[in-house]
Amino acid sequence: MRSVFVLSEKELLVEIPHNIAEIVVVRHGETTWNSAGRIQGQLESELNEIGQKQAVAIAERLAKELKPAAVYSSDLKRAKDTAEMIAKKCFCPEVIVVPELKERHVGSLQGLFWSNSLEKEPEAHHAFFSSQDDLEIPGGGESFNQLCERSVAALEEIASRHKGERVIVVTHGGVLRAIYMSKNREPSAGKILNASVNVLHLSGKEWDFKSWSDVTHLNEVGFLQRGFNGDSIKQ
Repeated sequence: MRSVFVLSEKELLVEIPHNIAEIVVVRHGETTWNSAGRIQGQLESELNEIGQKQAVAIAERLAKELKPAAVYSSDLKRAKDTAEMIAKKCFCPEVIVVPELKERHVGSLQGLFWSNSLEKEPEAHHAFFSSQDDLEIPGGGESFNQLCERSVAALEEIASRHKGERVIVVTHGGVLRAIYMSKNREPSAGKILNASVNVLHLSGKEWDFKSWSDVTHLNEVGFLQRGFNGDSIKQ
């Protein structure tokens, strides 16, 4: 498991270099399906009570840091609801929706519980955990490569608009896992926790991961220790 790394308070308030976009990538707050161990994929599920508190906590934290130029979000409701709380606290007038930031489509696994997904959909389960990155998940699902390509392209497009600025992007565990593993060429992204802060510096095609899976702002709220369900089972 990769260790968590965080930025200091001094680093969080420093001016962004003119040739770099600082992107704060946030995983949405906990949902009813997260807590139940149910596979969401691109299906909708609501933030639960803890998830709403997490969204408030992360919004309060980010509001104390360098003001973002914009707030972006996946088009799935759990991400948009989290992003809207952040935008309000950070005095950003709108949330810019980017469909390419949505969670991975996991085919016939969507709506199942992780605990019985192997029994109910063995082919899709094996495809999800396969090391063959170009293998699409049966039932209309994406391959890991397809997820990586659209996720990386979406963040690089956002970065190209915001050189010298900080922006906030609210997305999903699968997207975070994909960008980390593809850009760092590592077999795991570690635990990807709900409402975690992950700070990236992008300059063209150059990526620098400044902090990862930081949940220090959730000390009084709590979070699911297992993190992103797919990784928890795989590991």
